[in-house]
Amino acid sequence: MKQVIASAWAILLGLMLLQVGNSLQGSLMGVRGGIEGFTTYQLSLIASAYFLGFLGGSRLAPYMIRRVGHVRVFAALGSFISAALILYPVLTDAYAWMVLRVIIGFSLSGVYVTAESWLNNSATNETRGQALSAYMLVQMVGLVLGQGLLNLGDPSGFVLFIIPSVLVSLSFAPILLAVAPTPAFETTRPMSLVQLYRNSPLGFVGMILMGFVFSAQFGMAAVYATQAGMSVREISMMVSAFFIGGIVFQYPIGWLSDKMDRRVLIFFVALAGAFSALIGYLFENTFEAVLLSALLTGGLAQPMYALLIAYTNDYLETQDMAAASGGLIFINGLGAIAGPPVVGWLMGLTGPRGFWLFLAITLAVMAVYSGWRMTRRQSAYAAEAEDYDAVPYSPIMPTASMVAVETAQELYAEASEEMAESGESEEQRPTGT
Repeated sequence: MKQVIASAWAILLGLMLLQVGNSLQGSLMGVRGGIEGFTTYQLSLIASAYFLGFLGGSRLAPYMIRRVGHVRVFAALGSFISAALILYPVLTDAYAWMVLRVIIGFSLSGVYVTAESWLNNSATNETRGQALSAYMLVQMVGLVLGQGLLNLGDPSGFVLFIIPSVLVSLSFAPILLAVAPTPAFETTRPMSLVQLYRNSPLGFVGMILMGFVFSAQFGMAAVYATQAGMSVREISMMVSAFFIGGIVFQYPIGWLSDKMDRRVLIFFVALAGAFSALIGYLFENTFEAVLLSALLTGGLAQPMYALLIAYTNDYLETQDMAAASGGLIFINGLGAIAGPPVVGWLMGLTGPRGFWLFLAITLAVMAVYSGWRMTRRQSAYAAEAEDYDAVPYSPIMPTASMVAVETAQELYAEASEEMAESGESEEQRPTGT
């Protein structure tokens, strides 16, 4: 890890600054939207617009990079982000904000693809796993720090919109000035969605449901907190709790996933997450209970993204793992686009606590479906192989672009091949048939 930080600190710093700015503007939308009198449903569409742009950017960014190069794409998209952030307090109209959110989501997706390509290129085969872990860590730290900055100004003014614009602009400097050469860019041809579903129905459905959950946490948590009457300080604490929980639980859940049937773990983690969300629903008037609910729900739900990728890989041939990444990101993105409007509709029916009800229902559906799937298919691990060591879980956040997910898939494939070469039986792992 020291070697990774020494060789790629500039890129990691740039990525963290980028995530800080993104985290701040994400919550700021909910708070300022409430001040401007936007309805819950309008705010849910604004939140959804970000994920629509992000999904579009993840599909088009590789083409743009191959056409004009990393540096030009990076500079152009960065200018769009800074301009859009400054325009929010000027264009205080819900539909204008939707357009700006699409632009920001699209541009950030392209920037992530570029930056992650640079980070991946600066790592060696021996340090790529540590580089991925370092990337995941700076993402989480950036998400938490961004919420802290929400307390530095008045959400009804201009300052809090200027701060993320400055941070995003500053994030480009260490990346563009890094000594790492401009990487060659190639993406793997994605696996068809039909083939992906046939290989892993639970992975397919689970990624859609996790798109619901993550977009609700990232896009609608501040909307919920504003409507619940929380102060700016309490809003920043509650939203931070979701991401702090992800930091705390990511590695313990990853460790467990390498030691047991991942379907069983998915079932219990989803079930525990549903009960955790019910704490916020039942005790909505007690801030400490809401804070605990956010910490536990975020901590249990966010690692599920990487857990589902690892589970899906258990049913894929080694050479298909990287190809599956495009499909996994796409279906997760579809869930992320659909999530906020459903949350907004439910909050309109039940009040602010409908936010927690949505999380509880979605995670409960995840638990029920994973339990049902256990009755439909043999486990990925032979029951008699008690000493079997699973291919290592790779931590990855839902905010990552296709480059980071493909890197995780490649590491998984390499570990699978090493396991086979060391004498482990490949027959212990189903191959998607």
